[in-house]
Amino acid sequence: SGLRRGTMVIKTEVCAFSENKIYPGRGTRFVRRDGQLVIFSGRKTAALYFLRKKPAKLTWTTAWRRLNNKKTDFEKGARRRRRAAGKTTRGFAGMSRSDFDKKKASVSKSDKPTVAQLAARREKARRARAGRKGGK
Repeated sequence: SGLRRGTMVIKTEVCAFSENKIYPGRGTRFVRRDGQLVIFSGRKTAALYFLRKKPAKLTWTTAWRRLNNKKTDFEKGARRRRRAAGKTTRGFAGMSRSDFDKKKASVSKSDKPTVAQLAARREKARRARAGRKGGK
């Protein structure tokens, strides 16, 4: 139960010529005279291997892309993470940061109106509006 549900691991091989992934049921295997097993992704790669072509000279192979500093699809997806920039307070409307800090320090929590005081102000304003409407 340690594995995540819904993920299936598929064992893939790597083509001896193109270095592409080979999924189960695909590709061909060839045993060389020295007993080494060579796996090909398809007929095209096998034919080029038997013609003794160099994979580094063919632009569609991973070997060529590696030599010519081309990013593979896998490397494109793994982008570098950037560290989030830290928050800084800047001057605003003619006030410098030090002025902001002074003002912040001078306004303490006791000076701020409470929820009840704010509600009372709203109620007073509402009554004033209602009085103006009725007086017309």
